[in-house]
Amino acid sequence: MKYILSFTLICLLLVECKQHKDVKVLRLAHTLSTTHPVHKAMLVLGERLEKKSAGKLKIQLYPSGQLGGERECLELLQIGSLDITKVSSAVLENFIPEYKVFSIPYLFKNKKHAFSVFDGAIGKEMLSKGTDFRLRGLTFYDAGSRNFYTKTKPINSPNDLKDLKIRVQKSNMAVAMVNKLGAAPTPISWGELYTALQQGVVDGAENNLPSFHTSKHYEICKYFSLDQHTRVPDVLLIGIDSWNALTAQEKKWLSEASEESTITQREFWADSEKEALEVIKTANVTILKPDTTPFQEKTKTIKNMFQQHPEIMNLINRIKENTYEN
Repeated sequence: MKYILSFTLICLLLVECKQHKDVKVLRLAHTLSTTHPVHKAMLVLGERLEKKSAGKLKIQLYPSGQLGGERECLELLQIGSLDITKVSSAVLENFIPEYKVFSIPYLFKNKKHAFSVFDGAIGKEMLSKGTDFRLRGLTFYDAGSRNFYTKTKPINSPNDLKDLKIRVQKSNMAVAMVNKLGAAPTPISWGELYTALQQGVVDGAENNLPSFHTSKHYEICKYFSLDQHTRVPDVLLIGIDSWNALTAQEKKWLSEASEESTITQREFWADSEKEALEVIKTANVTILKPDTTPFQEKTKTIKNMFQQHPEIMNLINRIKENTYEN
């Protein structure tokens, strides 16, 4: 698979070199569909970047997993065969330990609290953490809150999760959280999840509303529980080789365009959440709004996993103490 992807990428690059001889083209690959709010924000990123640079810098998009999954795209960034990608911070935690913090259940009080962290000093520090791994963060995209959804039973409390097989991302933190809640965490790739749900390999999963909608998982899972256990952001990243190849002015253009695309992405995301709710209601999905207190109680000791890492505990405390406007 990797050899096929590498060959495909080389062919694409050769074509681009001929077509864009006098223009720097930044190749951006991701796993999402072209209807996803993150992809729409990337189109805005490309438009803003081209306008700021008067056509000297362009984005070439490869959506829908054309160049592989999130981990494969990260590896392509690290070796300089791809310029930019988007990954969930839950995937990034396997490369950069500090990103595990964002997967702590109920770390953020609400959306405004999360945005104040992502947009502020803490967020900028986090984006710079990947240098040792040949990665550099550009911005955080909103990925909403993650919630449980299941096939045959509603989730009103942690007790309802007991012994259920719940799909999780390949994230140690997600595994720990689902274990604490009494379910059996089952890492499965996103592309294989629809079939896994259909065949009963898992009883449910956890994700945000737009992903539940665009994946059509609502066709199988008829219970969606808004427990809002985590707010795990998406991270837009550029490879160090690609970043270093840009001039100071080009870096400024790209940074500005990335931040501007974040503003529009959040608007797209809010719209997509409303649309998702309407679609899944029409599809007869039962939407539950459980009391989150029992979920918080069951998972509150997860942060103790970092007691031997004072720098990460300090980061957790700074996030919790971060001030924001209600």
